[in-house]
Amino acid sequence: MKFNEMVYERPDMEKTLAVLKENRKKLETAKSFTEAEQAFLQEEKDEGHIETMYTLSQIRHDIDTRDPFYKEENAFWMEQLPFIETETQAFTRSLTHSTYKDAFEKKYGHLYFLNAEIAEKAFDEKIVPELQKENALAQKYEDLLASAQVEFEGKKYTLSQMEPFKNDPDDERRKQAWIAEGTWYKSVQPEMDEIYDELVHVRDEMGKKMGYDSYTRLGYYRMERNCWDRNDIEKFREAVVKYVVPAAEKVYRAQAARTGCAYPLSFADADLSFRSGNPKPQGADEDVLQAGLRFYSELSPETKEFFTMMLEDELMHTASTEGKAGGGYCTMIPDYHVPYIFANFNGTQADVEVITHEAGHAFAAWMNRGRIPASYIWPTSEACECHSMSMEFFGEQWAEDFFGKDAAKYRYAHLANALKFIPYGTAVDHFQHEMYDHPDYTPSERHAVWKKLLGIYMPWYRLDGEIPFYSEGQHWQLKHHIYSSPFYYIDYCLAQTVSLEFWAMIQDDMAEAWKKYMKYTRMGGSDTWVNMLERAELDSPLESDTLQNVAEKAGKWLEEHEPLDA
Repeated sequence: MKFNEMVYERPDMEKTLAVLKENRKKLETAKSFTEAEQAFLQEEKDEGHIETMYTLSQIRHDIDTRDPFYKEENAFWMEQLPFIETETQAFTRSLTHSTYKDAFEKKYGHLYFLNAEIAEKAFDEKIVPELQKENALAQKYEDLLASAQVEFEGKKYTLSQMEPFKNDPDDERRKQAWIAEGTWYKSVQPEMDEIYDELVHVRDEMGKKMGYDSYTRLGYYRMERNCWDRNDIEKFREAVVKYVVPAAEKVYRAQAARTGCAYPLSFADADLSFRSGNPKPQGADEDVLQAGLRFYSELSPETKEFFTMMLEDELMHTASTEGKAGGGYCTMIPDYHVPYIFANFNGTQADVEVITHEAGHAFAAWMNRGRIPASYIWPTSEACECHSMSMEFFGEQWAEDFFGKDAAKYRYAHLANALKFIPYGTAVDHFQHEMYDHPDYTPSERHAVWKKLLGIYMPWYRLDGEIPFYSEGQHWQLKHHIYSSPFYYIDYCLAQTVSLEFWAMIQDDMAEAWKKYMKYTRMGGSDTWVNMLERAELDSPLESDTLQNVAEKAGKWLEEHEPLDA
């Protein structure tokens, strides 16, 4: 079924909550495992339908945040979701204390109950008011960025539409684009400061209501961390500083020499990989999608069937249009057993990375679409990001289709960017830990923390010059995850490490690399991430020598394959 044929209808909340309560009652009064399982399967179906309605509303709102109908529907869901979570958590709690728990665990696995225990620590009805406020504040931030109209060269552009100008090979034009965007961010910075301050305090209040010292522990539980903790991430940070920052700094120094820019680099110059311009996809948006179809059709029978279905059923929205929410994501529409990709194409190499990254998520979900419980379709976030970031590297083998004459530049820039990203992503996570450890920081103190972290993780940036917002060391505020998905960012760094393992395997044996990828992907969310890595014979990023190995291999390849283009 095509996406525009999927029917949205706001649920009657009184009836919806009554249905969920009835499912729980049937579970609790079941006289046999068969009866208990029937209640469980009905709950799966009912929760899936609720999620379908919410997801359809969210996607259609994000496509045009100005649409009055879906704007109102989105507000409805932001208010009602905590009440739904109250009932779904109550059902899960009853299941974990059921007479038939052992039978459920034997049939559906231990992980369901491990995650249920974590979920119980992550939610209580008493924090519903805070959750509602959090939802409203996060949406306020997203709508603020979606409303951006950046004035540049006599026209107005969205933030996504500004991206091509920000890596223009003409130094003055590129700088002016960064100045224009930075000026817009500065114009709304008081509002961004206020929103974030309120978010930190409402989350801190949630943590304390739940009995924790701060929000951090609650944040980890909300992210379903089930096989690693803060201590592991602190060790990961140390390895990033020791192995990845020096490797990335070499890449930036080579970039400065290649482009003739002064080092340390301004933000505008750091975004220019090649003097002749960054690699660009050949053709228009439709050409990128058709190149994606060739890639997935030749990669494997499974990916061919998947991507053909995505195109035929119009399960992607990629155009960057006025009023559209920023960024990109993949989600699942349970009633129809299909994923959906939301993106903002803007004529840069990021378009190809989106069609491989988000489709990596979508392919993994599609491969596991029939799993019961539905929570086994997706693993935890760091495990999901392995699907997407690794798929980007498989796409490199079809770079000529996507980029034509820029293929070699893309392969170099894509690997270089992966190495550069890990320090940035680690800084984002480190920053969030500092914020929730010190919830009463003022806006200026928050900016000071980010500037300090830049010196540790990103010494290649010059924090002076003419670019507002950026060169003042304040650009943490453009990262949506910091506002909307706290602690969801180190996941990308862990997954990027795994993706670099796949990159190294692809250089040696593409077929063997794909075999391991499929072995990992077919597991869905049926095991913890660390166990999945072990079962797929992949090294864990939580071991420091893993980062050392991938940084050395990637750095060596980049030194040997720097394109002659200057």
